[in-house]
Amino acid sequence: SAGLELSVNNHAADFTLSTELGPAISLSCLVHNSSQDEELLWYRGNGQVGLKDGNKVNISNICISPVNESDNGVTFTCKLARDKSVQVSVILDVQFPPRLSGEETLHVEEDKDVTLTCNSKSNPQAQSTWLKDNQSLTLQQSRHELYQTSEVFQLSIRKVQKSDNGTYSCVVKSPLGNGMRDFHLIVEDKKPVFPKEAVIAAVVVVTVTLLFGIVTRMDKFFKVW
Repeated sequence: SAGLELSVNNHAADFTLSTELGPAISLSCLVHNSSQDEELLWYRGNGQVGLKDGNKVNISNICISPVNESDNGVTFTCKLARDKSVQVSVILDVQFPPRLSGEETLHVEEDKDVTLTCNSKSNPQAQSTWLKDNQSLTLQQSRHELYQTSEVFQLSIRKVQKSDNGTYSCVVKSPLGNGMRDFHLIVEDKKPVFPKEAVIAAVVVVTVTLLFGIVTRMDKFFKVW
């Protein structure tokens, strides 16, 4: 295989291909400097792609249709069958606007902690912010905490108060579009807490009192008898 080269879509070295959701894309692998027929292989990540006869020798084409979010970041590699070190890879850069999801209504007891989770997928990664009742949320360092990854944007509130009631909006902005999702936070009254030890003690007292009353009555009964 000395001197043999491959190219994918006229690229002789690994490259990144930017595309959008929906329309199909084709990848064409071609053998260069061959003196005989050469079989080609295609891989999607680590898995081999099945090719039909007539689409394996000297030139091979694959089609990704439709392109979706799961194709983003996936590597497609064309290899020479008899020498897999001869290869060219293409990484798909699938760009799409923000997609938002998350639990819309949350009930939380007063003085408890709560976390609003806005699942936000986009490429390129969007800029995110939180609003409360359509106004900019004023973050309190002691009570509010933000956490963000490429797919999650969270707002945590410590020891919620009645004033935290309201609609929180997760707003994301990217070059391909914007998105917003509302989260309704309902702060409920704090439930009374009974000390476990006090409850146990009360049960014991009541039980002993009942037993004592029964024993007293039986003693009187036997005396009469």
